Amino acid sequence: MANPQRGEIDAEIGGETMTLCLTLGALAELEARLQTGDLNGLVERFAQGRISARDLTAILGAGLRGAGHPVTDDDLARLAIEGGLRGAAEIAVQLLKATFGDAQ
Repeated sequence: MANPQRGEIDAEIGGETMTLCLTLGALAELEARLQTGDLNGLVERFAQGRISARDLTAILGAGLRGAGHPVTDDDLARLAIEGGLRGAAEIAVQLLKATFGDAQ
């Protein structure tokens, strides 16, 4: 079960409930994978609201690995996500809000 105080969320992925968390290591992985240079670059990229399917895979994959799931991005890309593409985007938004806070 997710611990919101640690920035964790739960999501239905691959037919099971999984916990996701963007730990410091997961954020470093995202910086490198998305070539943003630093945390400010990550925040700016996501704040633009233009996220590709590759970005979604990177965010969800890093979140799963941050929570201890041994899954590659290729493995994740083959898993069914409840709600399809829209569901994946909603999970990514929840995870980013849990990590960086809600800017509203």
